[in-house]
Amino acid sequence: MFIHAVWRGARVLYGDGYCSPAKAGVQGVIALRARLLDPGFRRGTMNEARLPLFAKGDMRRAMTSASTAPASIPRSLFVFSVLYGGMTCTAGILGVKQVALGPLAVEAGIFAFLQLVILSSAVAELHGQKIATSLVRLGFIPLIMSALLIQLVIALPHDAGMYPPAVDAFPIVVGQGARMMLAGLISYGISQTLNVLIFAKLSRGKGKLVWLRGMTASIISQVIDTLLFITISFYGERPIMELMAGQMVAKIVLSIVLVPPLISLVVWIGRKLDAPG
Repeated sequence: MFIHAVWRGARVLYGDGYCSPAKAGVQGVIALRARLLDPGFRRGTMNEARLPLFAKGDMRRAMTSASTAPASIPRSLFVFSVLYGGMTCTAGILGVKQVALGPLAVEAGIFAFLQLVILSSAVAELHGQKIATSLVRLGFIPLIMSALLIQLVIALPHDAGMYPPAVDAFPIVVGQGARMMLAGLISYGISQTLNVLIFAKLSRGKGKLVWLRGMTASIISQVIDTLLFITISFYGERPIMELMAGQMVAKIVLSIVLVPPLISLVVWIGRKLDAPG
């Protein structure tokens, strides 16, 4: 009985890791004595002052090792963050083209922008509003970096052997004026933050109706995004009411059609990624 108690005492103090029989015996006696003298040991509140000096050192090293272990990032958060950063850059480039969807005319960047809405909402659903808001703020980094790199490449001289039509087309396709760049940054930050806020508040802590919350948050945030971007970019240069109305209608329709199934799918994928094993 005594040997068994000593061995159990060593396992309580030092875990199930391997140690030599001699060390286990000595340390087991120490642990057993601590359990007999200090009932708080059973409750995880052991009085360290009653342990010998070398046992205190071992305990402190174990506690320090546990506290300094690097925190792991959930797989879904890692994957969605990578996709989010890529979509922030893609949205600005695709926005150059206007596409016709039946009677609706919309900038092609809306498809990448809807992915930002879906990804940020999915992160809010899986990891909380605070982390999703941080993701939105970090999105400014690739957005600004890509804009600066585009301006740098445009400013550099082109190669003499470059395809002639591409020389003139490249600045038109990827270039943006300072006013439009500012409009993009402002509208992105406000609309995406608002999207996460609305999505999280609608849950009321219950986490139900992901598709409905995602669609509602997307519609409101897309309307705000259009209002800000077109006003800042074109006010005073061209009539904006007709352009704004067409963009809003197109984005609302796309939010209703695309967001519910896609956000349900992305949240499902995120849960699968985070599932143990």
